[in-house]
Amino acid sequence: MRLLSRITLTCLATVLVLTGSAATPAAGQTGPGPAPDSMASMGDSITRGFNACGFYVDCTSRSFSTGDNSSVNSHYLRIRAVNPAINGRNFNHAASGARADDLPGQATAVVNRNVEYVTILIGANDACTSSEASMTPVATFRGQIDTALATLQSGLPGAKVFVMSIPDIKRLWEVGRTNFWARTFWSVGSICQSMLDNPTSFAAADVARRDRVQQRVIDYNAELAAACAAYGPDCRFDGNAVFQFPFTLNQVSGWDYFHPNSTGQRMLAQVTYQAGFGW
Repeated sequence: MRLLSRITLTCLATVLVLTGSAATPAAGQTGPGPAPDSMASMGDSITRGFNACGFYVDCTSRSFSTGDNSSVNSHYLRIRAVNPAINGRNFNHAASGARADDLPGQATAVVNRNVEYVTILIGANDACTSSEASMTPVATFRGQIDTALATLQSGLPGAKVFVMSIPDIKRLWEVGRTNFWARTFWSVGSICQSMLDNPTSFAAADVARRDRVQQRVIDYNAELAAACAAYGPDCRFDGNAVFQFPFTLNQVSGWDYFHPNSTGQRMLAQVTYQAGFGW
């Protein structure tokens, strides 16, 4: 699970279409300040760009966060357009298959980079497991997030931290359940069986299971928001922008019907940058 299947069971492509200018800071938040001279990303395979350019490989150049491929137009490239000093100072410390318990170690690595901006997208693997029973308890999840954020706050005082919501994995079931190839990949690859097991069934037990898994994601997102608020004005949550997007199957990799393809990474870059600091 921590190796092959956790590389497979990562994050689906969930993204919003960019509709306007950068978000106005909420009450209690500082403005974005000057664009950073350096950045790093934390998270799982979606931040690694898994399956976005090759067959079952990380494609970090197409990461929505720190990638340098112009087709994605990542946070890094958007910042570089207004602050060339960030050039070459984009570090990807996410790991395919990571869960929240991997985040404190990633935070330590990011602190060692001495960066000014950090993105965090984590939690899909805590809900997308081999069974409902193996999902991470909410309190445990929150503790792991708090530990990672405390490491960043003590090691990178003044750095901007952007925390993103977990995608709505129930929507992946909704858009893919009638697709033969999606169902085949989910079954053969044992992908996210907590949610995607028995995808054509509307038996009461399966409906209730999917609802409980979705609720776990909602609960995780609430904890991410609360942890970011407790961090202080240098942390910004995306307001559930990623979770709420009604994505389509053509934004998901055709190699696993689970991870974002290059189009999905591009759209994720757009919506998350808009919901974040927006330099």
